[in-house]
Amino acid sequence: MATPPSRVDENVPNRPARTPFPPTGQSAAAVFSELFERKTADADWQRGRTFNLVYPTGRADVDSVLSEANNAYLFENALNPTRFPSLGTMQTEVLDMVSSLVNAPLSGGAGFSSGGTESILLSVLVSRERGRVERGITKGNIVFPSSAHPAFAKAAFYTGLEARATPLTPEFTADVAQLFERVDENTVLIVGSAYGFPHGVIDPIEELSSGALERGIPFHSDTCIGSFVLPFMERLGHAIPPFDFRLPGVTQMSCDIHKYGYVTKGASVIVYRDAAWLSHQIFDYDIWPPGRYRNASVAGARAASPVAASWALLTYLGEDGYTEIMRGLLETTRRFREGVTALPGLKILGASIGPLMSFTSERDDIFAIADVMDTRGWHLNRVHNPSGVQMMIAPIHGAHVDEFLADLAHAVADHGVARSTMVGYT
Repeated sequence: MATPPSRVDENVPNRPARTPFPPTGQSAAAVFSELFERKTADADWQRGRTFNLVYPTGRADVDSVLSEANNAYLFENALNPTRFPSLGTMQTEVLDMVSSLVNAPLSGGAGFSSGGTESILLSVLVSRERGRVERGITKGNIVFPSSAHPAFAKAAFYTGLEARATPLTPEFTADVAQLFERVDENTVLIVGSAYGFPHGVIDPIEELSSGALERGIPFHSDTCIGSFVLPFMERLGHAIPPFDFRLPGVTQMSCDIHKYGYVTKGASVIVYRDAAWLSHQIFDYDIWPPGRYRNASVAGARAASPVAASWALLTYLGEDGYTEIMRGLLETTRRFREGVTALPGLKILGASIGPLMSFTSERDDIFAIADVMDTRGWHLNRVHNPSGVQMMIAPIHGAHVDEFLADLAHAVADHGVARSTMVGYT
């Protein structure tokens, strides 16, 4: 039988032909040969050369726990915990553990999500509904510093709210005065980051949450990055500005487990001060012939492995294990910071608080320097306004500090002409 021709979308000029559905299957050996060949073009995180997107510990025991937990729940569906009660129990325990980590009250509630973007989306949805039900707001807005994760603007787009981004101070933190100038009677949520992705600096969460509390407006402390960093820094004796539910104005927090919780992708938690607010997050549909459809996440069918991996690794490492990882990670961060600032013209942007930093050059084109690092196999984020290079430092990078700094010294000395305007994503 002749293979049918590939279909071409006539409405898209010069579009290449679509990949046809394979008429016959290939051997597993052939499939995996091609798969691993394609993978050679991907960012090299396994050798500690990628500073975003993946957060490996570099520990074989941790990788083994994650692999076994993922494989144990490879096919299960987290949509229905009544059919898979082990998943329901593990998810509840993970939510409790994360809530405890950020000092949520016992009257609080939490939900599991696929990542920080979904946690933020759910938080904004709940805030919109609370504004509608409790304050009669029909055309609401959310107010956040321009350094906040784009997921807040995306959530506003999805939920029909106005997104109001406000300026930063010269230290790259939220400008409190200017932020509250944009707040009005239709504001349903105010946001601060603890800490932010662009520069690793923590916003004045206490001031922001107090102002929100005075105005009767929910306040979201976004700790997608910081939730598994700041608590363990505190345990190591570092002075950390207040950022969690110990502040009475904090009403909700987003906490990614798949960043510095080191779990495989698809694991985040949204925590609320009051469990009753979760009702605004739940979609409940009772006229479907198969029965009532009720869930509290954006997705229906959900991968079960992130739940199992989260429970397994949090239980395996415990507070002591995470604290020791953080001790080593902060030492790695110190070495990077000292090595970067020792090079001519390089300067750290802002007072970063944890294992994330951005730096620029006061004399050279920092993007040209970053381009040279690209050619040497390092994958770095770019930031803008001002231009800089951003690094999210993971435990695996500890073994590669000297190599990185040697290549960076070469890049500073011989960086040529800027060619790239790459932007990094979480």
